[in-house]
Amino acid sequence: MAHHLAKAGYTSEILTAGTDVLARVRRNPPDLVVLDLMLPGLSGLEICRAMRADPGISGVPIIMLTARTEETDRIVGLEIGGDDYVTKPFSPKELVARIGAVLRRTHRSHPGGAPLRFGPLLVDPDRHVVTLDGEEARLTAKEFLLLKYLIEHRDRVLSRDVLLSDVWDYKYTGGTRTVDVHIRRLREKLPVLGDAIVTIKQFGYKLVEPEGPGPR
Repeated sequence: MAHHLAKAGYTSEILTAGTDVLARVRRNPPDLVVLDLMLPGLSGLEICRAMRADPGISGVPIIMLTARTEETDRIVGLEIGGDDYVTKPFSPKELVARIGAVLRRTHRSHPGGAPLRFGPLLVDPDRHVVTLDGEEARLTAKEFLLLKYLIEHRDRVLSRDVLLSDVWDYKYTGGTRTVDVHIRRLREKLPVLGDAIVTIKQFGYKLVEPEGPGPR
């Protein structure tokens, strides 16, 4: 993996024990973490959960890497904050492509111009911050990008395939269930979206403007 990443122009650091990861990431947060779930000392799921609970590193994108192929394992990983999930065996080129896709989407969101408003929600693309009634909400990188995309395309019906293509930036091989997982997390973290994100049966979702006055 390190060899293929170097050929693609990335600098990587390898940690072989789960107990070493959190201290290293907190000391100098990387642009992205490729996280094997089957690590000695501390599992990848525990590391992911701890990173998402730490405000200093909660926004670092995480790609999970594991030999487990069951859908339930993938969903658990996504539910606790993973941005992507790659199962072994995999093509090194595919992993490099997914890393590039996640980084492009993450970095592209920073120079986003003026903040976006949706009811009591304020999304600041430059600072990569979401506030609800003035209180900052902690979202993962992928949750932030999905929310930003939904607001930018409010009142439009968006298929799951379109969301995967435009938010995940490639043809996602894990199935469209990942969209449902991320939508559910947004609804849980931002209650104002509970009714605002409308499920279009067997197709996708639509974000509708909340009732009442307020700037768009």
